[in-house]
Amino acid sequence: MKYEVLKSERVYTGRAFSVRNDRLRMDRGHIASMDIVEHNSSVTILPVDEQGRIWFVRQLRYPVGDWILELPAGVIEPSEDPRDTAQRELQEEIGVAAESLDLIGEFYLAPGYSTELMYVYLAKGLFASPLEGDLDERIEIVILEKREAYQMVEDGEIRDAKTIAALYLGRSRLGVV
Repeated sequence: MKYEVLKSERVYTGRAFSVRNDRLRMDRGHIASMDIVEHNSSVTILPVDEQGRIWFVRQLRYPVGDWILELPAGVIEPSEDPRDTAQRELQEEIGVAAESLDLIGEFYLAPGYSTELMYVYLAKGLFASPLEGDLDERIEIVILEKREAYQMVEDGEIRDAKTIAALYLGRSRLGVV
């Protein structure tokens, strides 16, 4: 599909994202209006300790009105390397750093309306290295056996898309069938 951008206008700028409206001429001459959420890229981390357990956070997520079990994650700051973001988020959210961070995948969170690209890192060799977390986050650390975590996905107890995708990407590396 081909298109021509006729007009692009930022209609909202907020702390976490901006929204722009693009008017496009599609390949058959149709004029379309697209609202695009402009969001920095981000990371999610699959932290696995020496016992093979996976470290999660349970976080109060106001938009859905519930506590959500998810993997540590965060937004990449301008000019920050994604690997550095992953290390920082581990330290802020679960109080550890990783000896190794391996990129195991990347995906768009909602390509129909958002520019956000998420990088997924497998973190191993965890050691204590806390940093102060964000003041607007309420986080509890939850450590689960691998099989329990994957069963929780199957049972619908883990409903966070980035967490499900990261667990899927890490499945073979963790020896989970």
